Parts: sequence; structure tokens; C-alpha cells
Amino acid sequence: MEHTGKSSISTDCKTSDKTVDSSASVKPNCRSTASSVIVMKPNEKSVSSRNPKNPNAASAPSSAHGEQVMLLRDVSRGPHVAVLRFRLIHFWEARNPNTKTLIGQEMLLIDEEGTVIQGFIPAGRVGKFDLEAGYVYNLSNFFGSRNKEQYRVADHVATVSFSWNSSLSVLENPPVLIPEDRFRFHGYEEFKANCDSGVDLYDYVGHMKLVNGQTITDHMVLGEVDIAEKRHLCVHVQTHDGPVMKLYLWDKAAADFCKKFKLYGSIPSVLLVTTVNPKHIGGTLAITSMTSSRVFMDADVQPTRDYLEWLSSNSDIANRIAAEVVTKPETVTLADLFSYIKHEDSKVAWFECTATIDDVVQGSAWYYISCGGCNSKAVKGPTSMICNNKKCGKREVTGVPQDLTRISVYDKSEQAVFVILGDAGKELTGKHASALVADYFEANDGVGADHCVPVPQALLDTIGNTLKFIVKVSDHNLTGKTQTITVTKILPPGAPLPSVVGDESGSSGGFGDNAGNKARKAAEALESAEVKSLKSG
Repeated sequence: MEHTGKSSISTDCKTSDKTVDSSASVKPNCRSTASSVIVMKPNEKSVSSRNPKNPNAASAPSSAHGEQVMLLRDVSRGPHVAVLRFRLIHFWEARNPNTKTLIGQEMLLIDEEGTVIQGFIPAGRVGKFDLEAGYVYNLSNFFGSRNKEQYRVADHVATVSFSWNSSLSVLENPPVLIPEDRFRFHGYEEFKANCDSGVDLYDYVGHMKLVNGQTITDHMVLGEVDIAEKRHLCVHVQTHDGPVMKLYLWDKAAADFCKKFKLYGSIPSVLLVTTVNPKHIGGTLAITSMTSSRVFMDADVQPTRDYLEWLSSNSDIANRIAAEVVTKPETVTLADLFSYIKHEDSKVAWFECTATIDDVVQGSAWYYISCGGCNSKAVKGPTSMICNNKKCGKREVTGVPQDLTRISVYDKSEQAVFVILGDAGKELTGKHASALVADYFEANDGVGADHCVPVPQALLDTIGNTLKFIVKVSDHNLTGKTQTITVTKILPPGAPLPSVVGDESGSSGGFGDNAGNKARKAAEALESAEVKSLKSG
């Protein structure tokens, strides 16, 4: 469904709202091109298509083909025998989030005035009606039920519910122009004000900064297999020169994003996602797709084309925030950290906390031998070290010692066990694990290569230090498989907070070999190994 009209200035029936209206030609049904209207209110921006031949339709029911037609704005609660005439914008399944049982089929309907209302078909009647998005229908005999209190996709007080005697028919040659779509846009401030409310689902449009932690370039490759396995992806988005947000696309929305991204001849810049839910994820504002969400890019619909035109003329403004500096982890206490882990809606995320080192955990190795290529754990083979990571492609590798130090820490609220990985070990002691292991063997010349190196003094000397830690809450933390928190970076207490690049899902997906990705890959591999050892012993 695409709009192709060119904008011209006009006024809507409400003089307090500013509108931008444009007209276009219309085909008899389904694949029409229609006009766009942008309605700007104090707390929302709404974009819809309108009937240019009848911009100020009367409030009385219209008549077509000898039938009395009720306008959507006149739908009230209770049974109705009147005929509704509307275009079906979109429809989707509603399922119980826990049992996945089908509740019914939800719809978004629009009429000749541009009024939008939600429709609903109960589970027992799903499949009875032949639905096709974009078509114009006549519906007689329906019930006006109360609009739901959560996850609303339309402003109307009522919902059009299909009854036992409802009759639905395709209108092949509509006598009036009916818009194709309507968008209700919110920006950062509106999403922030409604965060975690779960009431209304508004639409978002802006430009993309990062996709799963990758800067968008002509050579970017989406890890579709990894995305399918994780069922989601993360896009850093920005509207004009406003704050950058993380947009999580789940399931079908993620698949649609990948499909559209690949089909474009050039790398797309603009992203529009409908009915998104603003939530706090990892302590920061993010927006997530819902089952009802649709995905549009550059030239798909009029709002994306309008934004693309703005973007091409204002690239200097849009690029003021560099792609590498888009989000910062939230500062929390250890008690906050454990509270976040216990929350059922929590996802993988990074946080900053200040804690004092109480002890270095004894009784387990403080380092591991890794593959020099991917940092995954290497194991001893018949003749050499072997990489355990099937994606690495290197079977025989040179083993490199990597930090795996567990430390006991505390703050004023709680105690915790942190595991130090990768470059964080050097930030703690001033030396990489490989250097500390080499120092030990140089000082103990007669020790065999299989000897387990004891905890070095450089680590023991950190006891009592108060430091700033950037920590990762992993999938294994959220599922209760381990309470140990992964440290990815360590700073002195007064150091400025660093930026975190990438999505909060922890997805590495083969998107480069920088230190941050390697540390995350190592963390995931070691967490998996830790879980396996717990299961086996």
C-alpha cells in the first residue's frame, strides 16, 4: 500500500489542528493511491489519507447503492444493523501470551473520512470471513464493543466486533475515495511520557543509526540465521536531531525488516514501524514491535518518502550524533541489578555499578585457554589445541590465556560475584592474563606446561579497591542458571561513563572482530560452558 500524492496546504474540520493534505488518483479497490494528511496535536502526530473530493463530509450517514452507510465515527457501543463501509488496513492474530491460545483476529479499519477504528473477530469465527488487506468492504450486523484498555491501536472509544449474523462483502467499485492508511506518530518525549504504560501503541518514523550493533554501510550483511534464532533484532533509531532510541523488532517484524532490507537496491535509511510499545529495557527507554506492527522503509509510504526527503537535505543535522556514541548504560546498585534480573520482562542489558572488591574467589581457574582467532574456549586435542566454536572454522589453534577471574564484590546495598573477562582483566591488574601466565612460567622454569597457575599477586592486590564496573546481565542470569555477573569493562571511580555500542540482546552474530564483540562472544561461550558444568555436576 503506497501513497504517491504531492503535498499542498489545506485545513481540516478542526481549526485548532494543522494539516497537510494532498490528493491523488484512486483505483476501484485495493491497490489505490491516496492522499496524505498530517495532523499535529500537542501530544501526537497523525498521518492519514483522506478523500480529496469530500474533505468535510457531513455527520449524517452516507448513502451508496441504495444503502444507508454508517460512518465509523458514529459507531457506538451496542448492536448495530447499519452498514459500515471501510478499507481493511491490516489484520493480525491475537493470542494469549502465556498459552498461545488463539483469542481472535484483530483488524484496523478506515473509512472515507479517515476515521480509524479497531475491528475484532472472535476465535470461533476466524476463517469464516475472507479478508485481504487493502480491500474495501461492506459490513452489516455488528456489535460495538468497548475499546480495550491495553495496547490500543486506534483512538475510537468502540471496537467493531463481528457477530453471529455479521455479513461481510467486498465492494468492487467504491463510490467514494477511501484512504489506504493512517499513522499516529509519537516522538521521543511522547514515548518517554508513556513508557511502560501499555495503553496506546503509536507509530514511529526516523532514520537508522545501527542495526544489531553494525554501522549501516553498503557492505553490511544481516545475520538472518542468528536473528531467526534469537527471534529479534535491535535498530538504533533517531528522529531528526532528537535522542537516539533502541527499537526492538520481534518475530514477523524482524523477518519483514530483513526481507525489505535485502530487497532495496541501495541501503535504506528511513524506518517506519507501526504500533510500537515504549518500555524501559536495561534501564533505558526503548520501543518494541508488537504482533500488530508493520515495517516500512524509504519509498514504501508517503511518511517515509517525506522523511527521506528531509534526511537528504539535512544530513548534517541527522549525523550530529555519531553512530558509535548512541547509548550509555544506566548506573545502578547491586540490589537494583538483582531486582532487574528477577523482573519477568527483563532482557539482556548492560549496566554501570560501583563496588568494592572483597576477595578473589579461590578454588577455580582464574584464566582459560582460548582460540587466538575468536576467543572461544579451546580444548586439548590429540596433537594440538582445538577450538570449540563451530563458526570459527579453525580446528587446530594456538592457545592464548584469557582472563576468567571471579571476584566477590559489595556496595552499600548488596554482595555479588563478578567474573572478569577479556580486556577487563588488564583494566583490573594492568596486565593481560597471557602476560601474567608467562611471568609465572618464567619465574618457575621447572613447572610443566599443564601446571595450573595459581592466582597471581597482581589480582590479590586489587582486594579493597573500589572501582566502576560495566556489567552484562546475560540470558543465563535471567533464566536463573547462574548468579555470576559478567564484567566487560572496569574504570576508576571518577572516570567518565563510556558509551555502549550494540544491542542489549548481546547479539554478536559475526558482525566484526572488535574487542567488544570478542568479549561478548567469550562471555556467551563461557556462560554456556558454566551452565553445562553445573548440569553435569
